[in-house]
Amino acid sequence: MRQSRNLWVLALLVLTWSACGGGGGEAKNPSGLFVVTQEGRAGYIDRQGRMVIPPQFDRAFGFTERLAVVQLGGRYGYIDEEGRYVINPRYDDAFSFREGLAAVRVDGRIGYIDPKEKMVIPPQFDEGGDFAGGIARAVVGGRTGYIDKSGRFVINPRFDRGGKFSQGLAAVLVEGRWGYVNRDGEMVIEPQFDEAYEFAEDLALVKAGTVVGFIDKKGSFAISPRFENASSFSEGLAAIGDGGRGGYIDKSGEVVIPSQFESVAPFAEGLARVRVDGRWGYIDREGKTVISPQFDNAFDFNGGLAEAVLGGAQLYIDREGKPVWNSGSPAPAPGSSP
Repeated sequence: MRQSRNLWVLALLVLTWSACGGGGGEAKNPSGLFVVTQEGRAGYIDRQGRMVIPPQFDRAFGFTERLAVVQLGGRYGYIDEEGRYVINPRYDDAFSFREGLAAVRVDGRIGYIDPKEKMVIPPQFDEGGDFAGGIARAVVGGRTGYIDKSGRFVINPRFDRGGKFSQGLAAVLVEGRWGYVNRDGEMVIEPQFDEAYEFAEDLALVKAGTVVGFIDKKGSFAISPRFENASSFSEGLAAIGDGGRGGYIDKSGEVVIPSQFESVAPFAEGLARVRVDGRWGYIDREGKTVISPQFDNAFDFNGGLAEAVLGGAQLYIDREGKPVWNSGSPAPAPGSSP
């Protein structure tokens, strides 16, 4: 929900199965602003590595719909791209704006506000998800359903768990098995999977027993379950893992980048991060190394830059691997040369 800098990674042998999430990735970065941390405070730089919003927050998150969640003094609020408070820090928790609404937590309950801080949907849910196509996941009394932008349940809360709608379908858990419902609440793919994730590029990652594969919107296997681990498809390829090594397949299930890496992650902006000999670097769609493995940790490219960690320092690198920001070096102010 809240846009995080730490995007989902497929770490082979330890695949993190989130609560029916996984692999879809975050939106691009139209703001051109990136979260940085300096001396325990969070602020924002631009693509040139210039400090645009000085570090002043306890925590900060990426911009969506021109607003970003920040935390100060244990409370959450929202700033604009100039760093001005649009909504003062007053909430127990707050999440990114999607389709004009953002989930906020008040006295343990989730409601939804608009950018002018009108409480459009009063706090009443145990949990609440992002809006997608006008529908959001909502949990009441341990049961998951889906609401519209008025807060009305359009799919009654009858599922054990549920994921976000993607490409018209949402994964839901019923008596220990995952299936998929459509926007009318009809079960179009019967519960049968051990795990199920959002549809991405017309295919969904599912787990059957101890292996994973991909189904189409009819519930038929487009790629038979035979991999130990996998990510959802991104930019036409999916990361897969077998025998402690990772590679990539295309939508026919053919291995196009052989399993050779210690860890792999989905493609983003034409590059994917991979780990070799304990270090992270980046490859292109041909499997060619573009940025040599050198980082202690690394994250997806988003808006032309990628966050990386080296020797305890936070970096942002460009597509050539050159740092535009280093937490150990002072950042120039806007209008000056980086």
